[in-house]
Amino acid sequence: MILNAARLSLANLFAPETRGVFWKVIGLTLLALIVLWFGLRETFTAFAWPFLQGMVMPDLPEWAGWLTFVFGILASIGLALGLALLLAPVTAIIAGFFLDDVAEVIEKRDYPGQAAGQALPLGQAIAGSVKFLGIVILGNLLALFLLFIPGVNLVAFFLVNGYLLGREFFEFAAMRHRPPAEARLFRAKHAATVLIAGLLIAAFLAIPIVNLLTPLFAAGLMVHLHKALSGKDPGFSLRQN
Repeated sequence: MILNAARLSLANLFAPETRGVFWKVIGLTLLALIVLWFGLRETFTAFAWPFLQGMVMPDLPEWAGWLTFVFGILASIGLALGLALLLAPVTAIIAGFFLDDVAEVIEKRDYPGQAAGQALPLGQAIAGSVKFLGIVILGNLLALFLLFIPGVNLVAFFLVNGYLLGREFFEFAAMRHRPPAEARLFRAKHAATVLIAGLLIAAFLAIPIVNLLTPLFAAGLMVHLHKALSGKDPGFSLRQN
């Protein structure tokens, strides 16, 4: 079921119906990453670098001046790692604006005989995306801390992003057809399945360049998965729980 949903989502990435969304997502994601990169760099240059120079550089002997260059390289690597850790929340917030576009195309094309979902109100979609952005940032800060524990860092990346991204995208897909409380309960009932699907999203997110398509892939995957789980559990409703 999950693999079939992933296969259908991959096929949808370059479908003519979603080409417009494809370019919007790529453009906005690249723009957001560029803004974040310059923001991180300028913040580091204005605050962290003068502090390091004041604390370390004056104590260096003249022959060790080359260490300044080394520190600069290490700082650039650190900024790049910081940007990589922000990729998950960036894709999550962008997806909040495009999930309905992707879902509508998939539902009309692949499920023509079923009731169409309803797009979330703009205010609710924005509020949910902003709230989730904070959760993802906290989760990735935890993953960053675990990077220093050998053997745990890679597992932490996949588990944190798999759980958080899986939950976010599935609930967005579910809320097109269910009230928010019912969507959360439905996700909780099928938590293991949603987590496994979320791990696929995390794996997709770990592929350089390709990961810019994460919002489209994740949205399509969870729309198909929600349809499949709803077919297996047609009697689920908030009134039963």
